Amino acid sequence: MERQVIGRVTHYYSKIGVAILELDQPLKSGDRIAVIGSTTDIEQVVKSMQVDHQNIDSADAGNLVGLKIKDKVREGDTVYKLFQQGD
Repeated sequence: MERQVIGRVTHYYSKIGVAILELDQPLKSGDRIAVIGSTTDIEQVVKSMQVDHQNIDSADAGNLVGLKIKDKVREGDTVYKLFQQGD
């Protein structure tokens, strides 16, 4: 599976399991992502995102988005978009 850097984690709210991502590339619901850091290695499908507490289906480069994450991530972790070979 190929991957492309699309952003980084700027904050993580552990009580609600939400990461704030600063995007360098667009992201949309249904995309498969990986969050990788020194002690982080998570893969998941984007099910929902929010900007300013409003649900959105897609976000552009430069946006800060809230994303429900299935496990703990850390500030500075890198976010990748995952692609199947040939996508």
